[in-house]
Amino acid sequence: MYQRVLVPVDGSPIASDALRQAIQFVQEQGAQVEVLMVVEDFLFFDDNSELDNVALAAAIKCTGEKILSAAKERFQQAGITVETKLLEAKGDRVASVIVAEAKNYQADLIIIGTHGLSGFSHILLGSVAEAVVRMADIPILLIRGG
Repeated sequence: MYQRVLVPVDGSPIASDALRQAIQFVQEQGAQVEVLMVVEDFLFFDDNSELDNVALAAAIKCTGEKILSAAKERFQQAGITVETKLLEAKGDRVASVIVAEAKNYQADLIIIGTHGLSGFSHILLGSVAEAVVRMADIPILLIRGG
C-alpha cells in the first residue's frame, strides 16, 4: 500500500522508537525509506561571548550526521536499503522543511515520533509532529512519546 516512507529523526528516545516502528513497517510493506534529519540554526549574538557560532553550527551538523549514520545502520541490520538526508532549516520551521522534503521525496507516508508534551509545556513549545500533521497532505503515522 505505501511505497515511499519518510522518517524524520532528531536523536531523541521517541525518534528511536519511531525508527523501530518504521523498520517493521517498511519490512511489512516492502517500501522504500528515507531518514531525514533537519538541523536548526542557533545563533547567539553576545559580543562578550566566547562562543564560536561557526564551530557550534559545525558541531550541530556533525551530531546530525551521527544520528543519521546510526539510523542507517539500524535499517541495514534489518536488511533494508535506506536513504538518508541532512537538511538545514535556514530559518524555516522544522515542520515546513519536513513537509517539503516529503513532497520532494514523493513520500506517501511520514512516520514521526511525538514528544508527549501536554498542558503548559505544549503551549510553550508546540510540537514539530503536530505541525507536520497540520501541514502535510499525506498520511502521518505518529509514534507517541511518553
